[in-house]
Amino acid sequence: MKQWAIRFLSYPIIFGGAAAAILWTTAQGLAYWPGVPLMALAGIACVALLERWQPYERTWLADHGDTLTDSLHFLVNASVLYGSIEILAWARALLPALAAWPSHWPAWVQIAAAMSVLDFGLFFMHWLSHRHHRLWLFHEAHHSSERLYWLNSERRHPLHAMMMGVPGFAVLLALGAPAAVISTGLAILSVHLAFQHANLDYSLGPLRHVFGVAQTHRWHHRRDYAEAQVNFGEWLMLWDHLFRTYRQPPGRTGQGQVGLDTPDAPSKYHRQLLRPFL
Repeated sequence: MKQWAIRFLSYPIIFGGAAAAILWTTAQGLAYWPGVPLMALAGIACVALLERWQPYERTWLADHGDTLTDSLHFLVNASVLYGSIEILAWARALLPALAAWPSHWPAWVQIAAAMSVLDFGLFFMHWLSHRHHRLWLFHEAHHSSERLYWLNSERRHPLHAMMMGVPGFAVLLALGAPAAVISTGLAILSVHLAFQHANLDYSLGPLRHVFGVAQTHRWHHRRDYAEAQVNFGEWLMLWDHLFRTYRQPPGRTGQGQVGLDTPDAPSKYHRQLLRPFL
């Protein structure tokens, strides 16, 4: 019973609960800090705990010489992500806006709309990063891990994380979206990304064709570069369906099947930061 509950209820309860709590906080007009980041981090912590109880690949529970690197990535990128409200508020004050944002909509609808705009920008930049060598050097660190687990969600070069967000941010700021709406959407997305990379035996059933969960995203991390050119969606799989990059082949992706065939890909944090400039 416990195995079934974790498999089918962990995503709707934890992601849904974290999202609902964050949306309620915003709808009530409560301050973003510290509540929203803490709720998002609580959701991510639940994913990390569930991995220990019901892993998808037991060998991925062990350190692969990557925990320190992943922890540094998470610390830096999560700090920027949860601090984005200040950066976006500053940018919002400097940049002209069309005042076209539907501020009269309920808060949860505004946040869902902002997440959709962000998601398309993330998809496009992700797809582009697999096709241009210079961008790939920034993105390479994300694919270099020999296992998939919750901490991989923020294993990203910080400059590439910013590049990924620029298209969506630009559109939302130009439309006049409030910084709190954008940042709240990012916080919710961070919980989803922990699930997307989780070493957790869970399933959304047919909804895996709608949301970018681990069951589809593991194929994107296949060691064979040609096989990995699929399932670019960060949150929704809509864009992959539209641009014909969606795949759900039979079988599973496990130990020894993720990572890179590139022998010179660095594993240390500071070397991954320098990699695009060498």
